[in-house]
Amino acid sequence: MIDPRMITQIFAKPGFLAALDQSGGSTPGALTTYGIPESAYGGDEEMFRLIHEMRVRIMTSPAFSGDKIIGAILFEKTMEGQVAGKPVPAYLWEDKGVVPFLKIDKGIQPEVDGVSILKPMPGLDALLERAVKLGIFGTKERSTIHLASKTGIAAIVEQQFGVAKQVLQHGLIPILEPEVLIKSPNKAEAEPILRDELLKGLDGLTGDQKVMIKLTIPEVPDLYKPLTDHPCVVRIVALSGGYDLAEACRRLSRNHGMIASFSRALIDTLKLHMSDAEFNATLAKAVDAIYEASTVKV
Repeated sequence: MIDPRMITQIFAKPGFLAALDQSGGSTPGALTTYGIPESAYGGDEEMFRLIHEMRVRIMTSPAFSGDKIIGAILFEKTMEGQVAGKPVPAYLWEDKGVVPFLKIDKGIQPEVDGVSILKPMPGLDALLERAVKLGIFGTKERSTIHLASKTGIAAIVEQQFGVAKQVLQHGLIPILEPEVLIKSPNKAEAEPILRDELLKGLDGLTGDQKVMIKLTIPEVPDLYKPLTDHPCVVRIVALSGGYDLAEACRRLSRNHGMIASFSRALIDTLKLHMSDAEFNATLAKAVDAIYEASTVKV
């Protein structure tokens, strides 16, 4: 059973989610930005070892705590790893006061009708069972929207809600993530279509089914406010989507009821060569900026 203190924290505590869930496709880029080029390692096993070491450095930093970071999204291998002699989810909650989530998708399919839907997840129930045993609170699955295609966006939202209902059966809180790419040629046109399709999906849930939704920060501030106000929504969280920290925070601060769930904007200024003091100070500066954008609105 989920710790009721986790429910209170995610439902009501000011703060934001840290996304530490880079997968096989995005890990090389994250390591390169950190200061480890692809030429420095060979094969996936070594790559994942290095990214785990980077994540451990982040999670054990004094700047990484439940005071401002209310939750963290983990990659599957991170969930099953250890930090300070404990399973990562237990360390996050017991030592840091940070609620653990799990990225569950296996990537996305090639673009069709302006969207890239989720790849099949045949082992999802088994993964969710492991997640529950390890103390995971919720999940996240990402698919992408390239164009303002009404039929494509409707299909991507239908699939997201289908996965969410499977997650809910395991007693976990799902985060739906239909990401409108910031480089989309008609991002502003796609976003209201997405909002309306999400509202339809939410209206199809029962009163006791609660979800979170992770979205690209919209071109029109507060466009997603009707989602925030829906009784089945716990939180609307924002992805940075390729915006740098300053731009992501600027955009986020104009959207009431939306908090951050940043990955690149949180960690891109962190470097391998930094001393621990410099690393911790740099992370603290990013945490403070993201917390303010999540809690103080203009």
